[in-house]
Amino acid sequence: MNAYSTTLAQYLEQHATDALASAITTLATASISISHLLDKGALAGIHGEAGNQNVQGEAQKKLDVISNDLLLSALTHNPHCAGVASEELDEISPANNDGTLLVTFDPLDGSSNIDINMTVGTIFSILPYHRQGQKACEDDFLQAGVNQVAAGYFIYGTSTMLALTLGRGVAMFSFDPSSQAYVLINDKVTINHSTQEYAINASNRRYWLPPVQEYIDGLVAGDTGVRGKDFNTRWVAAMIADVHRILIRGGVFMYPYDTKIAGKAGKLRLMYEANPMSFVIEQAGGASTDAVQRIMDITPTHIHQRVPVVLGAKEEVEYIKALHDKAGILANGDKA
Repeated sequence: MNAYSTTLAQYLEQHATDALASAITTLATASISISHLLDKGALAGIHGEAGNQNVQGEAQKKLDVISNDLLLSALTHNPHCAGVASEELDEISPANNDGTLLVTFDPLDGSSNIDINMTVGTIFSILPYHRQGQKACEDDFLQAGVNQVAAGYFIYGTSTMLALTLGRGVAMFSFDPSSQAYVLINDKVTINHSTQEYAINASNRRYWLPPVQEYIDGLVAGDTGVRGKDFNTRWVAAMIADVHRILIRGGVFMYPYDTKIAGKAGKLRLMYEANPMSFVIEQAGGASTDAVQRIMDITPTHIHQRVPVVLGAKEEVEYIKALHDKAGILANGDKA
């Protein structure tokens, strides 16, 4: 007998409002379509670039565009969604004026991994909407992450999975191909406060601020250095895969501020990546900052704002903050 019997629909019926359950179900339905396309791979004609650039100036993959269109169409037709914002689009998409929710998403995080058959995923965040009866605009989305009512991601790897928080812990679901439903496999996902694994793009070391250089040097030194223990590097080059690994077995993920590209505070987007992942990580017992400030306390100034990100095991996140405090600098290099 299968020990896993609770479906996503049953879980939402018990734990979410009707509006929230409807929005998450819409996201889940679209994710199944994306998963099926990924299963077909080259046979579905999804590999390669679409020949366009997104608002971030990045080359779009074919499945970026397909995934974005699937999610956008589904959510704008959901009666509970007042507006939708995608990482791939310049502007928000108003939906139903009587809706009570706003949804933001990264349709395919790690899309550069598609052609080499590595892990990708869809990240989403759901915010409250307070101006029922009026057309949603960008300002409605500019809410700090603490206002999120739900967040999570669908990860398309060796199996398709969903990590979801409604603000009362993190639940993990696995997609069952036979029933075509997401099934609950863990309703209390937790992260250890300590770790010996870290994820960072070490090729950017020369662009990091001194506290981050000092931190990584300490990890590399292992049991001969100030930390007194060995650490292992794990880096997938897709935030969703690195965060998923942290939820499963612990660790710390970093994409800190660097000076590689002038004018960019960080690589990751506050509203589409940093906020939803921070909500998930915190609800699992971890921590998330820009190296100094809690991510979810940042009030966005525009929908495509970028921020540095440090998240995962609390001990490491706090250690990195302490190094910045000791140096008297903020996450962007300004004096504290």
